[in-house]
Amino acid sequence: MVTPEEHAAAIARLITEQPAVAVPLVDARGRLLAAPVTAEFDSPRFDNSQMDGYALSAAHLAGGELPVGATLAAGTDPDALYPDGIAAEIVPIMTGAKVPRGTAAIVAIEHCDPPTFGAATVAVPADIPLGQFIRPAGSDIAAGETLLEAGAVITPVAIGVLAGQGITDVEVRGRHRVIVCTGGAEIGADSAAAIPDANGPMLQALCAQAGIDVAAHVRTIDDPEQLAADLGSVIEQLNPTAIITSGGISAGEFEVIRQVLAPHGWFGHVDQQPGGPQGWAVFHDVPVICLPGNPVSTLVSFRLFVAPLLGTAPAAVTSVMGTDAPGLPTKEQFLRGVIADGTAHPVGGAGSHLLAQALGATCLIRIPAGGVPAGTTVTAYPLGASS
Repeated sequence: MVTPEEHAAAIARLITEQPAVAVPLVDARGRLLAAPVTAEFDSPRFDNSQMDGYALSAAHLAGGELPVGATLAAGTDPDALYPDGIAAEIVPIMTGAKVPRGTAAIVAIEHCDPPTFGAATVAVPADIPLGQFIRPAGSDIAAGETLLEAGAVITPVAIGVLAGQGITDVEVRGRHRVIVCTGGAEIGADSAAAIPDANGPMLQALCAQAGIDVAAHVRTIDDPEQLAADLGSVIEQLNPTAIITSGGISAGEFEVIRQVLAPHGWFGHVDQQPGGPQGWAVFHDVPVICLPGNPVSTLVSFRLFVAPLLGTAPAAVTSVMGTDAPGLPTKEQFLRGVIADGTAHPVGGAGSHLLAQALGATCLIRIPAGGVPAGTTVTAYPLGASS
């Protein structure tokens, strides 16, 4: 058997990074940045006021009853009102406004008497600290510094940062465009022994969450020739960058995915539960990632072997087991669970068919072979989106 890391590396060797594309910044959430972005401007771009109050010169820091000048609103160039900087008068200034030249500190309006604007003179308290309530230019980031590295996930905060630099379009990595293939004779048939297709809709939703575009959904029956023809046809029509299959890869008599794709790749077992049976292939020059068909096995395998390679997935985190985890004697186990206050707790049973019991799970908890006692540090893989 191979380890999860070895299997992920084998799949990664099949995947070609998609060319960069330019998208409007407002549409870039969740995308991967194609190239690093450097700040062209200081942020803040100029020294500005943190408070509604008065801009003071060094001569005003001792306080007292002081004359009041013209008001500086945010967006007003202070040189238009105070071309020589602050002189005898203190300057009413609004939050975010650029400070006049010669500003040594800001005093908040509520600390003055009267605590409202409009008076001709104002009593300012004594001993105002130098630099109080001034946001220095470049205190967030300086021009020339790297804002985001290539490959970074563009989060809402990143969009705000880029917009603050005046960026309206951004180069991102192109998205993978996949075909999802699920089924089997028992899926969706008109029979008392048939079951609905849970994996197809789930995989499409997982792809959307990971930033992977789904071009088509192909359903299989237990006919290898028909499956080969269907896949060949949809590849020719849609030119996908990859195919994701679910089910049909074990050792049974009707494992149609394995029958069609085994000559073109690898099928075997990965040292994990759930999701032991795994496979990959290249069919008509298109990479195929073959996941096991039990619903939880599909979920776990997608998180480990599809999302981080074709799209995005949150980085793994460390946590502490809140309970004993007996594990399995010879293979690793990925339990569905939650993390609360830095402590990991399993949710539901370990069976690969217990999808409903995974409803409350927010992560996969990796349990080494042989298990671990409560208090042991473990690795967890968040199940949510990365942004």
